[in-house]
Amino acid sequence: MMIFIWVCLMLVFLSMVGIMYRVFRGPSVPDRLIALDGIGVMMISAIALISILFETKFFIDVILLIAIMSFIGTVSFSKFIERGEIIERDHTR
Repeated sequence: MMIFIWVCLMLVFLSMVGIMYRVFRGPSVPDRLIALDGIGVMMISAIALISILFETKFFIDVILLIAIMSFIGTVSFSKFIERGEIIERDHTR
Protein backbone atom coordinates (compact mmCIF):
# COMPACT_ATOMS: atom_id res chain seq x y z
CA MET A 1 0.00 0.00 0.00
CA MET A 2 2.82 2.40 0.85
CA ILE A 3 4.52 1.80 -2.49
CA PHE A 4 1.28 2.68 -4.29
CA ILE A 5 1.03 5.97 -2.37
CA TRP A 6 4.66 6.83 -3.20
CA VAL A 7 4.06 6.06 -6.89
CA CYS A 8 0.95 8.27 -6.88
CA LEU A 9 2.91 11.06 -5.17
CA MET A 10 5.65 10.88 -7.81
CA LEU A 11 3.04 10.96 -10.59
CA VAL A 12 1.45 14.05 -9.03
CA PHE A 13 4.84 15.77 -8.90
CA LEU A 14 5.55 14.85 -12.53
CA SER A 15 2.16 16.28 -13.48
CA MET A 16 3.06 19.45 -11.61
CA VAL A 17 6.24 19.77 -13.68
CA GLY A 18 4.20 19.40 -16.87
CA ILE A 19 1.75 22.03 -15.73
CA MET A 20 4.61 24.38 -14.82
CA TYR A 21 5.67 24.22 -18.48
CA ARG A 22 2.22 25.50 -19.45
CA VAL A 23 2.49 28.31 -16.90
CA PHE A 24 5.76 29.57 -18.36
CA ARG A 25 5.18 28.81 -22.05
CA GLY A 26 1.40 29.14 -22.30
CA PRO A 27 0.32 30.69 -25.57
CA SER A 28 -2.17 32.99 -23.86
CA VAL A 29 -2.98 34.41 -20.44
CA PRO A 30 -6.14 32.29 -19.96
CA ASP A 31 -4.07 29.14 -20.61
CA ARG A 32 -1.64 30.23 -17.91
CA LEU A 33 -4.53 30.92 -15.55
CA ILE A 34 -5.94 27.44 -16.05
CA ALA A 35 -2.47 25.99 -15.48
CA LEU A 36 -2.18 27.89 -12.19
CA ASP A 37 -5.51 26.45 -11.13
CA GLY A 38 -4.22 23.01 -12.08
CA ILE A 39 -1.16 23.56 -9.88
CA GLY A 40 -3.51 24.30 -6.99
CA VAL A 41 -5.33 21.04 -7.60
CA MET A 42 -2.05 19.13 -7.81
CA MET A 43 -0.88 20.70 -4.54
CA ILE A 44 -4.10 19.60 -2.86
CA SER A 45 -3.61 16.08 -4.23
CA ALA A 46 0.01 15.93 -3.06
CA ILE A 47 -0.87 17.14 0.44
CA ALA A 48 -3.72 14.62 0.66
CA LEU A 49 -1.33 11.82 -0.28
CA ILE A 50 1.21 13.05 2.27
CA SER A 51 -1.55 13.11 4.87
CA ILE A 52 -2.36 9.48 4.10
CA LEU A 53 1.34 8.62 4.17
CA PHE A 54 1.88 10.17 7.62
CA GLU A 55 -1.49 8.88 8.88
CA THR A 56 -2.55 12.27 10.25
CA LYS A 57 -5.56 14.55 9.87
CA PHE A 58 -3.56 17.73 10.46
CA PHE A 59 -3.09 18.43 6.75
CA ILE A 60 -6.84 18.59 6.07
CA ASP A 61 -6.86 22.20 7.29
CA VAL A 62 -3.99 22.99 4.93
CA ILE A 63 -5.90 21.41 2.04
CA LEU A 64 -8.96 23.55 2.78
CA LEU A 65 -6.85 26.70 2.98
CA ILE A 66 -5.12 26.00 -0.34
CA ALA A 67 -8.48 25.22 -1.99
CA ILE A 68 -9.99 28.51 -0.80
CA MET A 69 -6.93 30.54 -1.83
CA SER A 70 -6.81 28.82 -5.23
CA PHE A 71 -10.49 29.55 -5.85
CA ILE A 72 -10.16 33.21 -4.85
CA GLY A 73 -7.05 33.60 -6.98
CA THR A 74 -8.68 32.04 -10.03
CA VAL A 75 -11.78 34.21 -9.74
CA SER A 76 -9.69 37.36 -9.22
CA PHE A 77 -7.40 36.69 -12.17
CA SER A 78 -10.36 35.80 -14.38
CA LYS A 79 -12.12 39.02 -13.49
CA PHE A 80 -8.93 40.99 -14.12
CA ILE A 81 -8.46 39.38 -17.54
CA GLU A 82 -12.09 40.06 -18.47
CA ARG A 83 -12.48 43.63 -17.23
CA GLY A 84 -9.01 44.93 -16.45
CA GLU A 85 -9.77 45.64 -12.80
CA ILE A 86 -10.54 43.51 -9.78
CA ILE A 87 -12.34 45.95 -7.50
CA GLU A 88 -14.93 48.06 -9.26
CA ARG A 89 -15.44 51.55 -7.93
CA ASP A 90 -18.45 53.73 -8.63
CA HIS A 91 -17.07 56.90 -10.28
CA THR A 92 -20.45 58.63 -10.65
CA ARG A 93 -20.28 60.45 -7.31
